[in-house]
Formats: sequence, C-alpha cells, structure tokens
Amino acid sequence: MQGDKEAVDALLDNPDISAVSFVGSTPVARSLYATATAQGKRAQCLGGAKNHMIVMPDADMDQAVDALMGAAYGSAGERCMAISVAVPVGEKTADALIERLIPRIRALKVGPGTDPEAEMGPLVTRQHHDKVRGYIDLGVAEGAELLVDGRGLKLQGYENGFFLGGSLFDRVTPEMRIYKEEIFGPVLAVTRAPDYATAARLINAHEFGNGTAIFTRDGDTAREFAHQIEVGMVGINMPIPVPMAFHSFGGWKASLFGDHHMHGPEGVRFYTRLKTITTRWPTGIRAGADFVMPTMR
Repeated sequence: MQGDKEAVDALLDNPDISAVSFVGSTPVARSLYATATAQGKRAQCLGGAKNHMIVMPDADMDQAVDALMGAAYGSAGERCMAISVAVPVGEKTADALIERLIPRIRALKVGPGTDPEAEMGPLVTRQHHDKVRGYIDLGVAEGAELLVDGRGLKLQGYENGFFLGGSLFDRVTPEMRIYKEEIFGPVLAVTRAPDYATAARLINAHEFGNGTAIFTRDGDTAREFAHQIEVGMVGINMPIPVPMAFHSFGGWKASLFGDHHMHGPEGVRFYTRLKTITTRWPTGIRAGADFVMPTMR
C-alpha cells in the first residue's frame, strides 16, 4: 500500500499484521525496521542506494557508455538501481569514458512521457526537482567539475514542468556529499581510481550496498569482483543487476534492514514460516477386528 506516516503507524500497531515490507529512504527504513521488530513483527525494509560501476582499462568502452546512458539517465535517474557513480580505472580510461559520455548526454532528448521520442522525462514533483537541482549546486560548491549542466533546460510549452537535463560531474571525491548521498535524479558522478584495488575499496567503504557493476574483458577480474565486493546485487558487463522477478532482489548494509530479500525464493521465505511436524506412526491401527497398516499419502 501507499500512504503517509499515519497509514504506516496503523500497520505497525495492528496486532493482526505479522509482517511488514517497505521500500523507501534509509532513515525511514531503519526506523520502521526497529519499530516493527520491537513489536515482534517480521520486517523487510529496503533503503537508499549509491550504485557504482567500475570501468576497467580493457572494457569495451562503447558498451560501457551505452550502459551508463541507460543506467544513469533512464527514468531520469529516479530508481533505486540507477548507476550514479562511474569509477574508471586509470586516467586514460577516465578521459576516454568522459570524451564519449559528454556528447551523448548533451544529445539526450528530454520531453513529456507522452512523447514517444523522449529518452528522459520530468522528475516526479517540484519539490524533488528543486532537491536534485540543489545537489548540482552543491557539487559545484564542493569543487567537482561540472562537465554537463542540466539545470538550464526549458521546454517550450512545458516551462512549468519539472524537467532537468542530464548532468555529469568529473573528479568527484568520497568526501563530497554528492558522492555520499543518494541524489535520485539524472546526475552521474565520475570518481577516478588509479587501480582496481582502489575502485573496489571505494565501493566496499560506502554506506550503501544495493547494486554495483563492472565492465571488463578479463575473467579473473570479474570473478574477483563478484566474490570480493560487499554489495547485494552484482552485474558483470551489465549496468543494472536486476534479474527476472523469480530471482531475489535486495542490497546489503544500509540498503536493506532485515534477513530476507524481495522476490524469488527469499520473498517466499519472508511471507511464509517454517513449520516442522514430527510424527510417529503406530505399528498398526485397529479397525474393527482387523489391523490396517498405515499408509502415507
């Protein structure tokens, strides 16, 4: 269901409700999980995300750029699985990635959802539009290099719409708020790493552990990344590691509170409870004058 705090509190306080599943921001997810479990309810609370994509020097750069365009700017970046940080390994890799990204971002066709040619639509509300725009202002103030600025976008006939163009920051560092916090908009940050080990440490050190990806042609690197990285959903040469609904979905760390993920086998485990039944059959059951051996059906 959807609702405000009053609706949520009604669910949490209702003794007939034994399980609560939630998707939203990390502060609310953390609070809801604590409240629900304190009342003996099973809780599954998904929070925020800051999804990184490592681009190795041996990656297919055209494939990586295509992936980033969809993952960073699809749905105007308003999805929990959006890639919001690209981590190219090495200066040459970073320069090559940015050289290809800039013209693609500037060429994004932004328009209303009714336009079949639109590649990116508006943000959901005026309040959120202003929040995302504020993050772009903040990134500039923090010293990141704003290579593509989406703040000045105006669409004829939609001057009061909640539209932002795609934005691209370079040389974003882990100390910056635009790196730490979930922006949830069409803003991609590039954080350069000198080597693979540094890139992996960046991801593992982040508060969130929802989704991540790596683009590489090297099988050993891909295998090491998959095993080493402390993130719930991992993509190898795919930007958004969200499989079909019969697979389980969910992150780690501050991206998920609870023991079970959504969908697939994990979702079944969350919405059901294990019941163990131990039975001992007698050697015979008297039915009238005869003995009938038990059968199991």
